[in-house]
Amino acid sequence: MKRVMTQDDDSFAATAVTDNIQYQGRKASRAGSEKRRQAILEAALRIIVRDGVRAVRHRAVAAEAQVPLSATTYYFKDINDLISDTFTLFVERCAANQTELWSSNDALLQERVSHFDGSPARLRAFADEVAQMAVAFVRSQLIDRRDHLLAEQAFRHEALLNPRLHDLVRAQAQIVLHGATRFFAMIGSKHPAEDAILLTTAVERMEYRGLIEGVDALDIEAMLAILKRYLYLVLGV
Repeated sequence: MKRVMTQDDDSFAATAVTDNIQYQGRKASRAGSEKRRQAILEAALRIIVRDGVRAVRHRAVAAEAQVPLSATTYYFKDINDLISDTFTLFVERCAANQTELWSSNDALLQERVSHFDGSPARLRAFADEVAQMAVAFVRSQLIDRRDHLLAEQAFRHEALLNPRLHDLVRAQAQIVLHGATRFFAMIGSKHPAEDAILLTTAVERMEYRGLIEGVDALDIEAMLAILKRYLYLVLGV
């Protein structure tokens, strides 16, 4: 019997991951101080998206956040702490976004799965719909959340050079894979974890190409064909 998943599963998983993430810089002692610290991290993230990680400097971040230079050096003793905590904020936001994404589609997916009758036609129709949803997701990411995708690429590249980010990379991967694993378990996959890796890898490749070539240059029919073939294989149709 398929386990019925709930939205709380997503929230719990995301919270469990982010609870294990630790900020490196000085902790804020008051609400006003935390607001300033958050503004500094958000400013650093904007600089990373716009100019790259190497552009993150105390003076540049202070100017972007419109705070005194002494504020950035107070909370972050060096640039490595500032970069690490900026990507920690990014991973926390990734967790919140993934929870919202899967929760918002939960009812629809549950309803579709409840109509499975074992017929190949029904399974193919379901796979086609999921493929359409995945392509729509990629397009929406490229149009509405391009900065997030650019920050993600910068994060992964920086992690190749900075071992301090390795735990954050693993945490983000857990967050992204949880929802997909949950989806494949819902539809009865025999290997939900492996299928989740394959699906998210395909989607991430599509997002990367969209960043390079532009959303209007995406070959939607080819994307649909790839996703449909994969889902047909998973569903055995």
